[in-house]
Amino acid sequence: MKNRFQQTDFWCDFKCAHGWQCVSAGGINILTRTFKKLFSISYVPLAPEKIAGESDEEYIARVGSLTSQIKPALPKNTLCIRYDLPLDFSTCEERDSFVKSLLQIAKKTKVSIKKNAVDIQPPDSTYLDLSKTEEELLAGMKNKWRYNVRYAEKHGVTVREVTASSPDFQKDLDSFYELYKTTASRDGIGLHPLSYYKDLLERGSKAEKAESAAQKTKITLYIASHEGEDLAAIITLFQEDEAIYLYGCSGNKKRNLMPAYLVQWTAIKDAKAYGSKIYDFYGMPPTNDENHPMHGLYLFKTGFGGAEVHRPGSFDIPLSPLYGLYTLAEKGRAFWHKKVMKKIRGR
Repeated sequence: MKNRFQQTDFWCDFKCAHGWQCVSAGGINILTRTFKKLFSISYVPLAPEKIAGESDEEYIARVGSLTSQIKPALPKNTLCIRYDLPLDFSTCEERDSFVKSLLQIAKKTKVSIKKNAVDIQPPDSTYLDLSKTEEELLAGMKNKWRYNVRYAEKHGVTVREVTASSPDFQKDLDSFYELYKTTASRDGIGLHPLSYYKDLLERGSKAEKAESAAQKTKITLYIASHEGEDLAAIITLFQEDEAIYLYGCSGNKKRNLMPAYLVQWTAIKDAKAYGSKIYDFYGMPPTNDENHPMHGLYLFKTGFGGAEVHRPGSFDIPLSPLYGLYTLAEKGRAFWHKKVMKKIRGR
């Protein structure tokens, strides 16, 4: 992919307003977070891209070379550089094969890179090709999904588009956040403060007017409602190369009216009209595993007919002897939130 949104100046500037610092080196953007002035972690989101014809060994060697370019620009107390490698595999088996081969590749290239247990970006997703006509997109959906879209329309569900310049922006934003709190409580997920989403939408209104097509960014809040009651909402990001379904939520009422399907279809049509090449559903379980706690999310996102994409996740190149202690603490924190806290919430 030519220009992933995580590497745009828009996204890096946004993250810098919420606890990160950003520097550019080696032609990419690097985010750094400092913890109580004691140590820092640097993060390279979805870069560098693999060059056509480049072998895995050549690619990892280039990542090692890039690390040498980046290191002087980072705080001296940086423990590691964390890469989310932008390698899109069509199957889990291909992705897993790459990860397994990494140990040997690291030895051959003499690059001290290792798989991290905690991924930053969601590694599994589905991409919908927006070069298709609307009729082709509808035909590519599972029958039930196409039916649900039409069912919602037939039964009076409407979707409104909200930006920071909309007359009822704050009211609509508050409604979105109430729906998000309901979803977070129901599904045991975390959420940012309201100010985070407000800032994102406000920045999107400014970036939509950028002169360069590559820098144009549209951030939209879509809200599905029925008879004046808001039922589901999503926030999307549209850029030249891709459209992203960033955040989504729904209430507990009138779920039988299928508002989540219509709100997605509305955003997909708008992304196509905007000129984005793909619609990225951005995060789901890796396989159709009925025992996965988020199996319903897998079914929902793949039902729209996109192609599954599986990335290898996050990799670290350690820069400090303290790196090992940090990863132990990170694993403990992940276990606490994913296992212990979910059980507590479920009681």
